[in-house]
Amino acid sequence: MTGNGNIFGAMLQEFDSAARLMNLEPGIWRILTSPKRQIIVSCPIQMDSGEIEVFTGYRVQYNISLGPAKGGIRYHPDVTLDEVTALAAWMTWKCAVSQIPFGGGKGGVICDPTRMSRREIESLTRRYVAEIIDAIGPDKDVPAPDVNTNEQVMAWIMDTYSMHVGHTETAIVTGKPVVLGGSLGRREATGRGVMICAREAARHMEMDLRGATVAVQGFGNVGSVSADLLSKLAARVVAVTDWKGGVYNEAYLDIPALMDWVKEHKTVDGFPGGHPLSNDDIFKLEVDFLIPAALENQITLDNVHDIKAKAIIEGANGPTTPDAHKILHDRGVFVVPDILANGGGVTGSYFEWVQNRHGYYWSEAEVNRQLEEKMVEAFGAVLKTALKFKVDMRTAAYIVAIDRVATVTRLRGMYA
Repeated sequence: MTGNGNIFGAMLQEFDSAARLMNLEPGIWRILTSPKRQIIVSCPIQMDSGEIEVFTGYRVQYNISLGPAKGGIRYHPDVTLDEVTALAAWMTWKCAVSQIPFGGGKGGVICDPTRMSRREIESLTRRYVAEIIDAIGPDKDVPAPDVNTNEQVMAWIMDTYSMHVGHTETAIVTGKPVVLGGSLGRREATGRGVMICAREAARHMEMDLRGATVAVQGFGNVGSVSADLLSKLAARVVAVTDWKGGVYNEAYLDIPALMDWVKEHKTVDGFPGGHPLSNDDIFKLEVDFLIPAALENQITLDNVHDIKAKAIIEGANGPTTPDAHKILHDRGVFVVPDILANGGGVTGSYFEWVQNRHGYYWSEAEVNRQLEEKMVEAFGAVLKTALKFKVDMRTAAYIVAIDRVATVTRLRGMYA
């Protein structure tokens, strides 16, 4: 998406490092590095102008050994099959690390929703779902929101699928409005998971989270919730940036006030509670925790030497390139990788799916309690593996994930 290198290649690089340490057998290695299914569809819709436009859509089911494919759908002009495949692979490992019974999937449509009307986006969504409908379902592949998609888009997906099957099927998608079977606490789940990982990292590093300084790149759902929850634990969020600009206050930023500002102005840029800060400069700050919660390939060989943070908690998918990560590890920076740190989102989605299947809904307190339990368990398993193999947390997370998927693959055997 950033145009910075081959994203699927970066995933393979991370996979290979772990697989070599595990002495993974060649046959299983080949299975786990080959996407099961890649779907490309054409989605013709009539625009408001009366013209017919044809949009290209993708859905990749990378591995479904553990259960139905799970993963978001993004709308963006720069969506590519390579990107969607890499994200589906990361979802495979993320679900395995979090120990939830899903495989990895991802979808995307090449479009610019900022230039489209609500009716055009609805028409595109419904056509896209109709084109991939044979491949998705509560037991096959369960989509979710991602870049430029939201609860409303999920509601349209649910309705389109339900019309095709002839009954209301809430479990086809997660990230829905609560009134349509969405889960309480789902919207905050990814950011809450990031907060839990930051807290557990602080505990491991014997650092007091109270008063610890935090910089957050990206102030969408993940970044804003992470910042808000960490500030409630008395951490000092001193810097935040987004697509347009940023703000820095060496004492701390008033996060509730910043969230109100963003609600009104659609950007943190111009917030009066601190000094202006660029996206490049946020990486140069001397902080305890840096949370990249924007897009892929943000920490690269170009800026990795600027980073002075003691720990990085990856709220985004693939924010650090493999070469940059090696440098961070060699310098002693404690990195909690994306497939662990932002696993709260898919865990929350799993809870929503379970509630839909049972027709019984939990309180927000129960959702948060279960999420806490899952995230702490996952962090502990990865940290234990890192110490056992004497490797960084990313390699350890891949070892945990690959071991779980490989074990199930061996047990299920070869269908021929």
